[in-house]
Amino acid sequence: MSLMRPLDPAFPIERQIAIDAASIVLVNLFTLDKPDEQTFLRAWQDDALFMKQQPGFISTQLHRAVGESPTYLNYAVWGSTADFRTAFMNPEFRAKLSVYPASAVASPHLFQKVGVAGVCLA
Repeated sequence: MSLMRPLDPAFPIERQIAIDAASIVLVNLFTLDKPDEQTFLRAWQDDALFMKQQPGFISTQLHRAVGESPTYLNYAVWGSTADFRTAFMNPEFRAKLSVYPASAVASPHLFQKVGVAGVCLA
């Protein structure tokens, strides 16, 4: 992957994975050039198949922006940051990043559920 651009530049993914937390969700926004979509989808599928085999992985889903925008959003549910950190730092996974098209920019960020009375369960 040519570039990782944090959603929050003050708190990039490298700092987030150092915090121990349970039940996390990775949200990753990808932007790329339209001609690179099929290459991106093949690379993402290969990554997802790898991640599905890792301890603590629960689920993932990829979404494409409506219309002509070649923007994708992926979210993945993990048991803990420790599980995600182990998978994310795995040399086999890191090597897979080079297969993404040069135009692809990833913006990963980790989240936890928030309980909001009468609306969201914690």
